[in-house]
Amino acid sequence: MKKPELLAPAGNMEKLRMALLYGADAVYLGGKAFGLRAFGGNFDNDELKTAVEFTHSLNKKVYVTVNIYPHNSDMERLPEYLKYLDELGVDALLVADLGVFSYGKKYAPHTELHISTQANNTNWVAVNTWADMGAHRVVLAREMSLDEIKAIREKCQVELEMFVHGAMCISYSGRCLMSNYMTGRDSNRGSCAQPCRWKYSLVEEKRPGQYFPVDEDERGTYIFNSKDMCLLPYLPDVIESGVDSLKIEGRMKSVHYVASIVKAYREAIDSYFENPSNFTIKQEWLEELDKVSHRAYTTGFYYNRPTDKDQIYGSSSYEQTSDFVGLVIDYDEKTGFATVEQRNNMKIGQEVELFQPKLSGFRMKLTEMYDDEGIAIDVAPHPQQIVKIKMAKPVEPYAILRRDI
Repeated sequence: MKKPELLAPAGNMEKLRMALLYGADAVYLGGKAFGLRAFGGNFDNDELKTAVEFTHSLNKKVYVTVNIYPHNSDMERLPEYLKYLDELGVDALLVADLGVFSYGKKYAPHTELHISTQANNTNWVAVNTWADMGAHRVVLAREMSLDEIKAIREKCQVELEMFVHGAMCISYSGRCLMSNYMTGRDSNRGSCAQPCRWKYSLVEEKRPGQYFPVDEDERGTYIFNSKDMCLLPYLPDVIESGVDSLKIEGRMKSVHYVASIVKAYREAIDSYFENPSNFTIKQEWLEELDKVSHRAYTTGFYYNRPTDKDQIYGSSSYEQTSDFVGLVIDYDEKTGFATVEQRNNMKIGQEVELFQPKLSGFRMKLTEMYDDEGIAIDVAPHPQQIVKIKMAKPVEPYAILRRDI
């Protein structure tokens, strides 16, 4: 059985580095145009070049999203962009629109074409049709069950990709118009305002200004607010379904999120292939998934059709069990001091956890901390302040310091 690719989101260059160093086989990202995350940071042309070079230096892959539903004006600017991506050597373009697919074949002939989940890929006939037209991979819709995915695998030779973790869109395969109607921001051209996460109440036609909770809750209700997908506890079923790539959602999520989720899935996948017959889900992986900001977890459509239990009606708030407080930039083996960029308030006496790309993690108390002038300090309160911290054990660049909430 072939080990599936672990595919991670990269909203900017820092997140790309973290995703790859913490174990992703490939990353997907967007340029400044033509993608569905206009507010996800994204990469300008020079940054795209840097991203491709760094990714390829690790013998890993980078996929670029070109998955908006374009209008005529968009098509006028698209050929030059596709040519540039082809010249850079990106490994694939993620597309949803048939016109963009056609342009991709014409203007990026050396680049694989992957069909985005936005194309509503829910049956084997559609998957094979894309393959017949030249698609190298098809991303399956989130609205599919395990049995449906297995059936597609049996009937299709093209590579298959599926989401295993992250936010669930309440609209079918992400084709939502709520944002368009309520804010004028087009979700299918990259500008979704996420009104599905807003708080709603009921207003009766002849009682304007009187708002009634849809649910019996004085706070109103979040009637469109889905839980997040998480399939790590069911990894054997996912792998044995025969898909080629396991995709994590979240180009707009934090560096901490990307590193933690990627490493948990990396370790779980590798552990499964080391000994499939005796594979078990480790509690530490599940705890890792809880440490980052997330909504309560669900399996989505994978085993059953979602019910009210897969929604969060009382709140839109996230939950997490730890805070990201610092990022290791460098480590001096002789002195045992690490150079750390502050990401949240840190002070002497606090216990922190060191979470690392390759080395084992550990916990320690902050006992010595110095500012960039070598002056001892008790607290690092300034955003992205550079400090020196005495480490209890060796650490590596891009290790994360975090504290329990």
